[in-house]
Amino acid sequence: MPTTKKTLMFLSSFFTSLGSFIVICSILGTQAWITSTIAVRDSASNGSIFITYGLFRGESSQELSHGLAEPKKKFAVLEILNNSSQKTLHSVTILFLVLSLITSLLSSGFTFYNSISNPYQTFLGPTGVYTWNGLGASFVFVTMILFVANTQSNQLSEELFQMLYPATTNKGTTHSYGYSFWLILLVILLNIVTVTIIIFYQKARYQRKQEQRKPMEYAPRDGILF
Repeated sequence: MPTTKKTLMFLSSFFTSLGSFIVICSILGTQAWITSTIAVRDSASNGSIFITYGLFRGESSQELSHGLAEPKKKFAVLEILNNSSQKTLHSVTILFLVLSLITSLLSSGFTFYNSISNPYQTFLGPTGVYTWNGLGASFVFVTMILFVANTQSNQLSEELFQMLYPATTNKGTTHSYGYSFWLILLVILLNIVTVTIIIFYQKARYQRKQEQRKPMEYAPRDGILF
């Protein structure tokens, strides 16, 4: 059976890993990743179109100073995109976030297992925790980079705009990233905290072993009998 200290430290890592898993689930399930404001101006209308979307679903609305505004439109991101580079890159973004979700689940399993037992296999111990959290942090970081590249350089919002309002002319676009996007930073932080807890555990464990190997070296001088 593991010591009380090991149980407490690995349980702490379990909760941070589980927190990472829950946060990623919320990131996948919410659509507040980005709001793109697109200025429109033509002979029939003048104003802005707001497109808010996440990885799977989104919503668009119009604010016009003159002209008749259309009702709000709800859409599925992958469904309205043609077989384009935007759709491909968006699919890869989803894939990396799902991979991060899996690594967080595996990290939760490894940390909980270590809190109740002493595994014989090296990879089932701290090495496995380091591996899954390192991969998880890398995957979510790549997710951020891919999403930003797809919206800024690959003009994902402009492509959605063209699919939703084909007869309207785009006069300029600005982007504002929402809380769902910034929650990715929380996932990276939780991965770092998980690894840090295990590092402190291993450091304390190493020091304890050193003390057991050299008891005389760590004993107080006045307690040593010759």
